[in-house]
Amino acid sequence: MYIEIPEKVGQILDVLHGHGYEAYIVGGCVRDAVFGKDPEDWDITTSAAPDQVKELFPRTIDTGIEHGTVTVMIEKEGFEVTTYRVDGEYEDMRHPKNVYFTKNLREDLQRRDFTINAMAYSKESGLIDIFGGRKDMRDKVIRCVGSPKERFSEDALRMLRAVRFAARLGFSLEEELKETIREMAGNLTHISKERIQTEIVKLLTSQHPDWLRLAYETGITEVILPEFDRIMQQRQNNPHHAYTTGEHTLEALKHIEPDKTLRLTMLFHDMGKPEVFTTDEKGIDHFKGHAAHSAVIAERILRELKFDLNTIRKVTRLVKYHSLYPQLSGKGVRMCANQIGPEFFDDFLKVKRADILAQHPSVIGDKVIYLEQVERIWRDIRMMGDCLSLKEMKISGKDLIQDGMKPGPRVGEVLEELLRQVLENPLKNDRDYLLSEARRLRADNEGSGPSM
Repeated sequence: MYIEIPEKVGQILDVLHGHGYEAYIVGGCVRDAVFGKDPEDWDITTSAAPDQVKELFPRTIDTGIEHGTVTVMIEKEGFEVTTYRVDGEYEDMRHPKNVYFTKNLREDLQRRDFTINAMAYSKESGLIDIFGGRKDMRDKVIRCVGSPKERFSEDALRMLRAVRFAARLGFSLEEELKETIREMAGNLTHISKERIQTEIVKLLTSQHPDWLRLAYETGITEVILPEFDRIMQQRQNNPHHAYTTGEHTLEALKHIEPDKTLRLTMLFHDMGKPEVFTTDEKGIDHFKGHAAHSAVIAERILRELKFDLNTIRKVTRLVKYHSLYPQLSGKGVRMCANQIGPEFFDDFLKVKRADILAQHPSVIGDKVIYLEQVERIWRDIRMMGDCLSLKEMKISGKDLIQDGMKPGPRVGEVLEELLRQVLENPLKNDRDYLLSEARRLRADNEGSGPSM
């Protein structure tokens, strides 16, 4: 087994070897290289103690010195170098109470989570695969190093990481590991929201976002995202649907690009359906107002998971308006773009397509044709540079006040009426016309006031 190591990583290994220490690339970079992917990060493990590593390199940063990690700077690039270590007892299901340095590579590798992450490599020794990680990669299975119960007791997040790796690589979960997750999923309540957020995003933006189903089947979502369990059980006896709400959601996730905002939108877009579920006299299920309810749920959960405000704003807006169907006219599409926000409309169309492609096969064809017409109209609107918002109009509130209008709520009302006219007919976005129309609206308003 040969792995091509970047020059700067090779320099670090050579320095450590040259001074009599063992040194290997380890973990995810080895896994990715064995899998035929270009690693994003290159981690190094060594028998040298942290202070010995610092003596060998002119520029280092103590990024995690208490756990044996030193970042070695080569030019402007940093590489983590960690001393072989054995973890002591875990008290908070994340951090070991003590860390003990060791000279034994095997002891370092056996503390790691999964066999595919417990391989090491150097050009001198080749691939070090004590726990069968390469075989598990060939068999496409995620298996713990040693006892799953021990590994998950050390860090409960490893249960969600197992599902995330399965989704990323297209692997299955080893049966003992899967059963242990079912037994221990409740321990995820001890994990910080920030760490859970990171794993959810990585799972959703993987090649198999629909493998969130595995988190449901093993009881993980019942703990970290119970709202998802509700939609997995929500029926949709409706001509537009062929799946439960949850299965529709999983299907929709497959039909949109692996962008964090878009995948989160598809996860939440129908999460409010159980709250508004009704059935008519013909036995047809309906979900009136589900988009607004879904947006409220999305905002609450995203805040709980400590997402940044920009992501929360984008996702909730797309969820809130995802069920709109603009009229097939320039006016209809302009009005819809204004309602959603022109900056969100391209993503709205992507969300719309994914939602449609996850519906009943009998309705997909006509809805896709409709959506393609909307997309053509939208392209024409953008090409023509049509006005879509107040900030794109040729006049502002300041202009109206300078033209003699008194400051106050009426200024905003007039601007909104002018924008409505411009959305109907883009040619009306003309400064002279808008000022003239504003004067007429002002005169009409004054003329309809109470008589003295």
